[in-house]
Amino acid sequence: MARGGTVYIMTNKRYGVLYIGVTSDIAARATQHREGKGGGFTARFNCKRLVYVEQYATIEEAIAREKAMKAWRRMWKIEAIEAQNPAWDDLYLKLLA
Repeated sequence: MARGGTVYIMTNKRYGVLYIGVTSDIAARATQHREGKGGGFTARFNCKRLVYVEQYATIEEAIAREKAMKAWRRMWKIEAIEAQNPAWDDLYLKLLA
């Protein structure tokens, strides 16, 4: 059975450092980032705020989207975040609800 995927963006603050990742379990992955266990980059730059989420039917689709987004200009990434989450709220709190 195919498992879905999620592309996400973590940051340390509004207009701060942006990290784009992909996962099959967004709640668990976001928890890892928040605990400093998500990887060297997010731990080094304190990227604990989940500000953008895109769901896909398959992990392969999510990986393709992640690769495309990583090639985007920074402004395009900011525009995508603000289209979905204008206040740059921490979406992790909604995952727990």
